[in-house]
Amino acid sequence: MALIDLVSPDVVRVPVSAENKPDVLKELVDVLYNAGKISNSSDALKALLTRESQGSTGLENGIAVPHAKTHVVDSLTLAIGIAPQGVEFDALDGEPSRLFFLLLAPPDQSGPHIEALSEIARLTRSQAFCRTLASANSPEEVVELFQD
Repeated sequence: MALIDLVSPDVVRVPVSAENKPDVLKELVDVLYNAGKISNSSDALKALLTRESQGSTGLENGIAVPHAKTHVVDSLTLAIGIAPQGVEFDALDGEPSRLFFLLLAPPDQSGPHIEALSEIARLTRSQAFCRTLASANSPEEVVELFQD
C-alpha cells in the first residue's frame, strides 16, 4: 500500500494547535478517532506514549514520525499534522518538529508499517517538499502535495 492511499483530508490537521509532545500525539489520535480510523483513542495514545518512552520519534529537520503497534487498527493508519510554529518533540537535532507523520499498525503486521516508514524517509529527504508541506494551509492542500 502506497502512502498516498492513506492520505485524505480527514486524517490531516493543519495547523496542529498542541504545544507539547503528549498533546500533539493526543490531537493526532483524536483526528484518527473522529475520522473513524481507530476504535479506541485512549489505547492508541497509550501505545504511542509507550513507544515514545523507548526513544523519541522526533527526527531531524523538523520531522517527527510517532508510530506504534496497537489492536485499535485493522490495517496501517496514518495521520499527518503540520505545526508551522514547531513543537518541542525531543528531536535528534534538538530542533522543534513541524511535520508529524503518525502511524499506527496492527501488532501482527510489520511489512506495511516498515514500507510506510521507508516512504516517509524518502519523501522527507527533499527539503523543498518539506518546506512546501510545512507551509500548507489546508488538509486538501496537503493531499494535493502527496498526489503530485
